[in-house]
Amino acid sequence: MRNSNVSEIHLEQQEIDSAFLKRKVQVDFYLPANVERPEDMSLLLINDGQDMEKMGFKGILNEFCTRLKRTRPIFCAAIHCGTDRKQEYGVASVPDFAGRGSRALEYSRFIIEELLPFIEKSYFIPSFKQKVFAGFSLGGLSALDIVWKYPEIFSKAGVFSGSLWWRSIDQTEKEYDDDKHRIMHQEIRNGNYNPGQKFFFQCGNMDETADRNNNGIIDSIEDTMDIIDELVAKGYDRSKDISYLEYPDGKHDVDTWARAMPEFLGWAFA
Repeated sequence: MRNSNVSEIHLEQQEIDSAFLKRKVQVDFYLPANVERPEDMSLLLINDGQDMEKMGFKGILNEFCTRLKRTRPIFCAAIHCGTDRKQEYGVASVPDFAGRGSRALEYSRFIIEELLPFIEKSYFIPSFKQKVFAGFSLGGLSALDIVWKYPEIFSKAGVFSGSLWWRSIDQTEKEYDDDKHRIMHQEIRNGNYNPGQKFFFQCGNMDETADRNNNGIIDSIEDTMDIIDELVAKGYDRSKDISYLEYPDGKHDVDTWARAMPEFLGWAFA
């Protein structure tokens, strides 16, 4: 294949028969054209791939790659969620207080043991320069959890309006404590610093209205800022390893995430 100054993104839809999830998983592949060396590509996985058409992701990706001609080509796999989304997404090591996320381990095994080998075999790509995983809301929590648990595979995570409130006991319980019962915060606190990993977080001031401790900061923003603090305490550099994007008018919706997507792509790949 020849080089080109103009990126052309080709959309290809595939179904992968997953033994772990016991269902067929639809994956939309956004493929760059005119790539001379496939091993020069970066890989981007995205949860909730069914929302990419509404987002206009193909146009966003094409414009980004065309505008920044020095960017290494990006191979993107957008994974459609199943009907059991609240069970497949979450933190693999433990369900939340309501039992949600009970199949998150199987989902992570699908990603690592089925999807990645499928990509390498089906598209004849022996390796990628880097692997990045992103997601929205509960899909953002899932992406962060998988990146955190597989630092030898993934170098970056993108978390848009992440469900970082995921907790082991209900906040209405008298013993509930933010410092003890938010699951992903504990995962990071009890995990290891992984050199080279980087993290992107996006929030909107209109993500929600909940403010469980009545401090004037909505929970989604506070949960995100506290995750960032946990990463810094673990050894990550706040300015070099972590990016935080906040929109005063940002909502918990695809339109807001579409606005943030070029910022994320620039951070991850430019």
